Amino acid sequence: MASLFIKDPETAALAGKVAAQLGTTKTEAVRRGLTSLETAGISEAPNGGAVTVRTVDWLRQYRAQHPLPDREAMKIDKAFYDSLSDEEDVVDPWSE
Repeated sequence: MASLFIKDPETAALAGKVAAQLGTTKTEAVRRGLTSLETAGISEAPNGGAVTVRTVDWLRQYRAQHPLPDREAMKIDKAFYDSLSDEEDVVDPWSE
């Protein structure tokens, strides 16, 4: 049976910490981590394939920089809907 020896003490400590949080062994923690990376389809990239920002974090940052308009301040009426279809000049026959 082959074994994996982690020579870096910080990495070994991290594997131990994650294993304790999961309630499992270091081997299982490393297996789950590698399986997760494989499943995510991490490919070789210029930065070594490292994921630098999670999608959720990126979306939060994007929304902070590009907020949606205030819905309460928007004037949504018939003129607004007419402007969506370029029908500003259409007279509503039912309004007479």
